[in-house]
Amino acid sequence: MEFEYWWLLGFPIFFGLGWLAARVDIKHLVKDSRSLPSSYFKGLNFLLNEQPDKAIEAFIEVVKVDPETVELHFALGSLFRRRGEYDRAIRMHQHLLERADLGAEQRAAALFELGHDYLKAGILDRAEEVFQRLGDGRNAGEANGFLLEIYQQEKDWDKAAAMAQKLEAESGESRAKEMSHFLCEQAAGEATHSRPDTARRLLEAALNTNRKSVRASLQLGDLERAYGSLDRAIEQWKRIESQNPAFLALVAQRLLDAYREAGRFEEGLTLLTGYLERYPSLDLLDAVFQSTLESKGAEAAYKLVRDELRRNPTLLGLDRLLEAQIVGTDSPDKRRDLELVRNLVHSHTRRLARYRCETCGFKARQFHWLCPGCGGWETYPPRRSEEFDLTP
Repeated sequence: MEFEYWWLLGFPIFFGLGWLAARVDIKHLVKDSRSLPSSYFKGLNFLLNEQPDKAIEAFIEVVKVDPETVELHFALGSLFRRRGEYDRAIRMHQHLLERADLGAEQRAAALFELGHDYLKAGILDRAEEVFQRLGDGRNAGEANGFLLEIYQQEKDWDKAAAMAQKLEAESGESRAKEMSHFLCEQAAGEATHSRPDTARRLLEAALNTNRKSVRASLQLGDLERAYGSLDRAIEQWKRIESQNPAFLALVAQRLLDAYREAGRFEEGLTLLTGYLERYPSLDLLDAVFQSTLESKGAEAAYKLVRDELRRNPTLLGLDRLLEAQIVGTDSPDKRRDLELVRNLVHSHTRRLARYRCETCGFKARQFHWLCPGCGGWETYPPRRSEEFDLTP
C-alpha cells in the first residue's frame, strides 16, 4: 500500500475535532464544579490537610445544602458507624429512607446500612426487624447472616438453628459445627434446670449433627458424672481422643478426678501419662505433674517433667521442673536459690498462660467455645497459645 500525500490533509481535521471535544469536556467540568457547594471544596481541603473532623462537618453542610448527594449520605453514614458514632449514622440513613425520590435499589441499600447501624449500636430488636424485611431481596444473604448473629447474641438457639439451616440450603456450605453448638447451648440450659434426660437427648442430637463435636462429648461426660455414672463419664471423655485429641487437655483434670472417685486413680494416671506422650500439651503436663507429685513424690514428678522438657522445651515446663526440685530438696540454701529462679520464671509465664483466638487474636485465660471478640465458634485452639511462642 503506497502513501498518498493527500492523507496529510486529514491530520488537521483530527486535531481540530480533538480540540473541540476537549473544550466541551472542560466546559462541562467547569459548569459541574460551579454547581457544587463551596462546603464540598472546603471538605476536600480539610481532608488534604489531614483534618478529618472539620472535613466531616463540611460534608454535612453539603448534604444540607444539596439533598441530591445520595452517595455522600452513604459515605458519611458508613464513616460515622466506623467511628462508633452510631446515632449519627442512624440519622443519616433514616434521612435517606425518608426521601420520596430514592430508587428501589438505593432504598434497599439504605435499609441494609440502617440495620447494620442498629446491630453495631446493640439495638438488636430494631436490627432484627430491618434484616427480616431484607430477607428476600438482593442483600438477603448478608441480611440472613446478620440475623444469625443477632439470634446468637439473644441466645435464641431455635431461631439460630433454623437460620443456619436456611443459610446451609442457600449456599451449600455446611453449618453442622454451628448447629451442634446451638444444641449444646440448649442442653446446658436444660442441665442447669435439672432436666438431665432432655439435656442428654439434645447432646446426642448434637453428636448426630456433628460426629466430631468435642463439646457434646465433654458435656455428656459432665452430665453422667453429675448423676453418679463415673464409668459412663470416663467413656464420654475418652471418646474425645478419636474426635480431636488436642482437646484432651480440657478434660485431663476431669478424667483424673473421676478415676480417683471410682477408686482407679493409678489407671487414670497411666492413661493421662500415655496421652501426654502422644499429644504433648502444657495443660496435660500440669495435670499429670500435680497428680504424680501427690501420689509418687517429688523425684518421680521431677523425672516426668525432665523427660517432657527434653521432648518439648518450654518455659512453662521449666516452671514445673523447678517446683519439683524445690519440693524434693532438703537444703535450705538450695531451696532459696531455686525459689528465686522459679519466681522469676513464674512471674513471666503466669502472664503468658492464655488462649488466643485464631481469627481475631482475642486473648483470654478461660477457654471459650464462642469467641467474645469475633463471635466465631471453636476459633480458640485448645492449647495455650504461648506453647508455640515459647518453644525454641
